[in-house]
Formats: sequence, C-alpha cells, structure tokens
Amino acid sequence: MFTNPGCYKQLLKKFPDDIRKIGLLVRKQIIHRVTLKNGNIDSNSDLKYGDMNKFPWWRLRCEDDCLPTASAMISELLRLDKKGFTLNRVVENKIVITCRYVSVLMASILKTKSIPCRVRSGFASYFPSFKGSHDHWINQYWNGKKWVTIDIDGSLENIGFDPFDVPKDKFDWAANVWLGVREGKLDENNFVNACGAKGLMPISWTIFYDFHSLMNNEIIYFHGPNYSRISKFKNLKEKDFEEIDGLARLMINPDKNFDELKSIWETKKKFRILSGGLIGDKDHVKWR
Repeated sequence: MFTNPGCYKQLLKKFPDDIRKIGLLVRKQIIHRVTLKNGNIDSNSDLKYGDMNKFPWWRLRCEDDCLPTASAMISELLRLDKKGFTLNRVVENKIVITCRYVSVLMASILKTKSIPCRVRSGFASYFPSFKGSHDHWINQYWNGKKWVTIDIDGSLENIGFDPFDVPKDKFDWAANVWLGVREGKLDENNFVNACGAKGLMPISWTIFYDFHSLMNNEIIYFHGPNYSRISKFKNLKEKDFEEIDGLARLMINPDKNFDELKSIWETKKKFRILSGGLIGDKDHVKWR
C-alpha cells in the first residue's frame, strides 16, 4: 500500500540507475521538519537545504499526516512544481516530511526500477545534533550479492561514513536494541523517539515498525498493536515481553529466518492487527 507508485510507475522508471543519484534526487525534494524548525543554523548554516526563511508561513510544518504513501508524496511534488524531481527545487516547493517518508519514497522508486529494496526502522546515534540514539528509518537494497544499507535522509549530513553504504554496526537495529535492553546490556534511556519517549515502550514501537516493514507494510508512526500503546504497555506481563523477545531474535537475521517471520505474519494476529487514531481492538476481529 505505502510504496506502490500507482499512476506514477512510468515516471519512476525513467529515474537514473545509479543509487547515489536517485538518493540525492529524493533528498533534494524534501525538508525535514527539524531542519525547518531550526531554520538556517546548525546543519543548515551553509543553506545546503535551502533558505528556511523562504518557506511559506501558512503551510504545515510537517506533512507526514497528509502524505503517508509514495503516490501521495509524488502527487504533491508534482502539484508544487510540474517539472517534478529536480536537483534545484526551491524551498517553497519542497515537501516537509520525516525519515520514514523519505525511506518509503526511496523504496518505491527502487522497487519500480526492479531493484529489491526494503524499509528498516531502528535507532541512529550518528547525527551530531542529537544526544543518544534516536528513532530513525533507513533503506536496504539488494546489489545482487548482499543487502546494502543506505540513509537517504541523512545523506547530506556529516555523519562520518558513507550514507550510501552504512556499516552494519553504525545503525542500532530495532531487534538488537530490544534484546540488548532486555538482557541488561544496553541502557534503555539512551534510546529516544521523536516525542522524547525513552525505554522499552518506544523500542517496542520500532520492533513492530521494522517487522511490518520487512513484510512490505511500512506503517505510519501512529499505527501499531494496541497493547504497545502508552496506556496499555504498563499492563504487559513478562509473557508478553517474551513473545516480543522471540520475534526480535528472528529479526536479528531476517533473511535466514524469513520463513518463520512470514509464518508469524500470517498467523499471529496480535502482531499484525493495528490500531490507530480512530480504530482500536474493539473495532477488530478478536485476536486472542
């Protein structure tokens, strides 16, 4: 649903074949909401993202709620500038989205060009403007031999390594973080989401974001199993945590364990049925 390009399939097929060129082209179309909020300081002191003072005052400061799918993002980009994806798109015509949306757009383009690609969710500690490890979404594409990790949202930042070939140990994978905290090897307070929440609860969100993404269902931030919500999480029992432990262990190596993950996807309703702003467990078929 989320990466399907819809009527823009032929447009995306015309994109260059070079991954770096595609990534740069995608990054030039967007403004991250944090960049817009901070303005022309810190990472944008050189205006590499454009002059934030030129962004219209009346537009939303984040369009995540309006543009959840690749086709929606492409449609809005074309509405703002009929020339489409250009390296010199002006600030006024860029969309304001966060890392999950950048990853969905990148995955849509690569999949359309028959390049296997998947979205991944976890945490990143390599952004100099943040303390700790913050929730983050990236991509992996198959180069014919292995999955290559790329960070399109961070591709213009000075992160100390090639964002188009992120070393495995630089990204804090959701499953590793969950198990590390559960086993007492990692400090849960070091992992923070955009709302400022810390600990196992937001870490559990990334587990389900990543699990669903591995199944080609790149859910939005407000979607997740109802029992992982703030009001419900405090009531979880040890057996509930152990169930998530089992999922996380399989996700450590999703390719090796893909058949088992797919079986869970098709049978374990409590991991797959989602709740959101308007829908909760009472609206669904019972999963217990």
